[in-house]
Amino acid sequence: MVIGAAARVAIGGCRKLVSSHTSLLLVSSQCRQMSMDAQSVSEKLRSCGLLRTQGLIGGKWIDSYDKKTIKVNNPATGETVADVACMGTNETNDAIASSYEAFPSWSKLTAGERSKVLRKWYDLLIAHKEELGQLITLEQGKPLKEAIGEVAYGASFIEYYAEEAKRIYGDIIPPNLSDRRLLVLKQPIGVVGAITPWNFPLAMITRKVGPALASGCTVVVKPSELTPLTALAAAELALQAGVPPGALNVVMGNAPEIGDALLTSPQVRKITFTGSTAVGKKLMAAAAPTVKKVSLELGGNAPSIVFDDADLDVAIKGTLAAKFRNSGQTCVCANRVLVQDGIYDKFAEAFSEAVQKLEVGDGFKEGTTQGPLINDAAVQKVESFVEDAVSKGAKIILGGKRHSLGMTFYEPTVIRDVSSNMLMSKEEIFGPVAPLIRFKTEEDAIRIANDTIAGLAAYIFTNSVQRSWRVFEALEYGLVGVNEGLISTEVAPFGGVKQSGLGREGSKYGMDEYLEIKYVCLGDMNRH
Repeated sequence: MVIGAAARVAIGGCRKLVSSHTSLLLVSSQCRQMSMDAQSVSEKLRSCGLLRTQGLIGGKWIDSYDKKTIKVNNPATGETVADVACMGTNETNDAIASSYEAFPSWSKLTAGERSKVLRKWYDLLIAHKEELGQLITLEQGKPLKEAIGEVAYGASFIEYYAEEAKRIYGDIIPPNLSDRRLLVLKQPIGVVGAITPWNFPLAMITRKVGPALASGCTVVVKPSELTPLTALAAAELALQAGVPPGALNVVMGNAPEIGDALLTSPQVRKITFTGSTAVGKKLMAAAAPTVKKVSLELGGNAPSIVFDDADLDVAIKGTLAAKFRNSGQTCVCANRVLVQDGIYDKFAEAFSEAVQKLEVGDGFKEGTTQGPLINDAAVQKVESFVEDAVSKGAKIILGGKRHSLGMTFYEPTVIRDVSSNMLMSKEEIFGPVAPLIRFKTEEDAIRIANDTIAGLAAYIFTNSVQRSWRVFEALEYGLVGVNEGLISTEVAPFGGVKQSGLGREGSKYGMDEYLEIKYVCLGDMNRH
C-alpha cells in the first residue's frame, strides 16, 4: 500500500510524514474505521427497509429463480455490502410481461393522476435523501456530500416530470379540404427497457423512469450489477408512493441475458441506455429486428477550452468541477483541457495547486472530495493511459499513481504537454487525470476539440462574448458550458451528437422520447 521509506498519510486534514511501518498501521486503522462506519450504515439502511436485495417484478420482491446471487462491494474497502439476486432471461421475461399487462391501466389514468403519484415519489426521495446518499456512497464510493447532491438532482427529474405529465399537448392542423378535421395526438409508446450505468446509481434511473411513467409508459429497469442497491431502494419508495404493480420493475444480475431479453421481446417498444459507445452500438443493432425506438447517451471526450482572455480563477474553478466530480467518472467530465499558449504555464501551475488541495478518502470521511474508482479494472485503465502519455513525451506535474490508501484510490493527476497521438486525447479516461493540451489560435482550439468521434459535452472559458458565440456555434457537441463547469439540470436537454448518442433526456424534449405521434383525419364533417 505504501511505496518507499516514507509516505504521506492524511490524518484529520493534516498531512504528516511518517515511516513506512507506521504508515501501514495508520492506513490499516483508517480502513477498519471506514469498515465500521460502512457496517453501521448498512445496518441502519436495512432496518428502515431501504436495503433491498431482491428484484421487483409485478409489485413483489423476489429472489432469482435459481437462487443465485451476486456480491455488491464497497469500492473504498473491498468489503461486501450485500448479496443481491442474480437474475437472467426468465425473470426479465416475467418483468416484461408484468409491464405489458400494467400498461393499459397505467396509460389510461389521467395525466393528473399520474402526476400525483410521481409527486409523492419525489417527496419520498427527498424525505430519504440522507439514507439514499449513504447507499450511493456505500456501493459507488463517491463522497457523501456529493452523493446526497445526486439524490437531490435525481429527485428533481421526478418532480419535473410530475409537472410535465400534464403538458403533453397534441395539435389541430388546418385541413386541406373543407369537410375534414385533422388532429395530432401524442400517446405513450408502451413498455420501456431502461439500462443504466453505475456512476450515477439514482439520477440515471430517474432521468429515464420519470418521463416514461409521466407519459403513461411502463418500465423494466436494469441497473448496473455494480450498483443495484440504490435502484432497489428507489423502487421501494416508488411502491410506497403508489406506482402500481408492474408499472415499474427492476431486474439485475446477468447483464447479457437481461439485455437480450429486453432487446428481442416484441412487447418492449423502447430501449433507453446510458453507457459506453461500444455497448450502445451493439444495443442499437440488436434493437433493429423488432424496430424499437432507441435513445442512447454514450461516451464523451469533452474538451475544456481555456482562452488567453479567460478569468483564471473562473477557468480553474470550472475546469476543476468539470474534471474531478465523481473522481472523473462521468460522461461529461473534461477529458481534455485545452489551454491557449499565452496562459498555458500560468494555468498549469495554478490548476495543479488547486488539484493538490483535493482530499482523497472514503466517502464517509468528513472533508473527502475524491472517492475511489469503481473497481480495479478502472484503475488499470487509468494507469495504462498515463503510461502511454508519458512514453510519448507527456510530463506528470502532479499525481500519476495509485494512492497510498490502496484499494482503488488514485491520486488526482495533472499531466502537461499532452498531444493528439496519446490515448487520453482520443478516449475517455474516466478517472481523476487532467491532460493539458496547448493550442495557439481559436481555430486550432475548435479543430482539436472537434477531432473526435464523440460529441457530448464541451466547456469554454473566455471573457469575450463574441468569441463565446463563435466557438460554441462551431463546436460539434450537444452540451456546451460557457464559463461554467457544472451544466446538467433537469430543465435542460441532455444528450450528444456524432457517436455520443441519440435523443435527449431532461426538459420538455425528454418527454418526446417516450411518446408516439398519431395523426387522425376526421372526414365527412359537413354533414348535418
